[in-house]
Amino acid sequence: MTPLLVRRAGAVLGTALAALLATATPAFAHGADAPDATNFRTTITVSPDLPGLEVISIEAGARLQLTNDSGKPVEVLGYQNEPYLEVRPDGVYENIHSPATYLNITIAHVDPPATADPTLPPEWRKVSDDPVYRWHDQRVIWTEPTDPPEVKAAPGQARRIRDWTVPMRTEVTPLTLSGTLDYVPPPSPVTWWAVAVAGAVLVALLGLIPRRPRWVTAVLAVAAIAAGALALAYAVGREIDAGNTTVLPILGQLFTVQLWPAVSALAALAAGIYSLARKAAGDFALALGGAAAGLFAGMVNAAVFHRSIAPLPPLSGKASDDLARILITAVVALGVGVAAAGMLRLRGLTPAPAPTTTARPATVPTPSTDPAPAALADVTPEPATGTPDQS
Repeated sequence: MTPLLVRRAGAVLGTALAALLATATPAFAHGADAPDATNFRTTITVSPDLPGLEVISIEAGARLQLTNDSGKPVEVLGYQNEPYLEVRPDGVYENIHSPATYLNITIAHVDPPATADPTLPPEWRKVSDDPVYRWHDQRVIWTEPTDPPEVKAAPGQARRIRDWTVPMRTEVTPLTLSGTLDYVPPPSPVTWWAVAVAGAVLVALLGLIPRRPRWVTAVLAVAAIAAGALALAYAVGREIDAGNTTVLPILGQLFTVQLWPAVSALAALAAGIYSLARKAAGDFALALGGAAAGLFAGMVNAAVFHRSIAPLPPLSGKASDDLARILITAVVALGVGVAAAGMLRLRGLTPAPAPTTTARPATVPTPSTDPAPAALADVTPEPATGTPDQS
């Protein structure tokens, strides 16, 4: 892995974090129409019972969903007891003269048009072919940007905010939709963040194991797959809590309303499978897939750490708030940990720069200044000077 590729990977991860902080801040600050979590719990009762009529609270209490399979038209009255909705067997109709038609579009305050006069006779406009309708009812939810004064005075104490009623009728029979709005103190976020950070550190330490054993790659790949699967499960759970219970509506919402979490979860799944197949650049895939899941599927849902009511449907009649916190803690820990481990392994693959050496100049022998030694070659022996012995 070249140093350039490592730097590019770091740049991509840094850009992802910057994008998260820039675009997801409102999700941390205050829930929108489909809040990430809230501190207010809504309960609902319909009386008298009408077979085929069901009214439930969805999106962590932000909206009501009415399903009318009774075969009879059911009319919901507005804030001044004017006809507001009529849910018939052939679909849903709104009264364009009811102020509730416009006030209930969003939690945020909107001014109804001048034609919204509750004293005028109803003028019905069909808005759906299905006998199902969802709306924000200001009698049911807490719409102010700040908590009630009694909550501010004792934020650690649970309390009843209000008992509410929404009048309805079917033909000539009056119906009453009633319930409660309660404040539930939020949990301490410190514990959940501490577990998430500790888990991320433990996973990241796998990236420091030398010689890159195969089992480490397998563990990181499985961790990425787990992060993606848990993130996808949480996203699907949110859609079920929003009233979507069949495959096509859930898929449609996943890739529109929850595009970033869904794509990030799939990216982590793909990265884990890719790495398990021992493909080239597996660590790079783990780094990107883990970061995507940890940031865009985990941290964007971290409101459940500091708010009490999570946007998940109840399981076996019990609230799923702690389950939501466990899921998001695991996604953050596994995703961020895998991303960090992948980056550490990428750095370990970067070749060390070759040592630089300074070339020594060639040594040129210099002539000696000492006197030359006596010549020894070409010495001719002198002839003998003696007289030969003659006898």
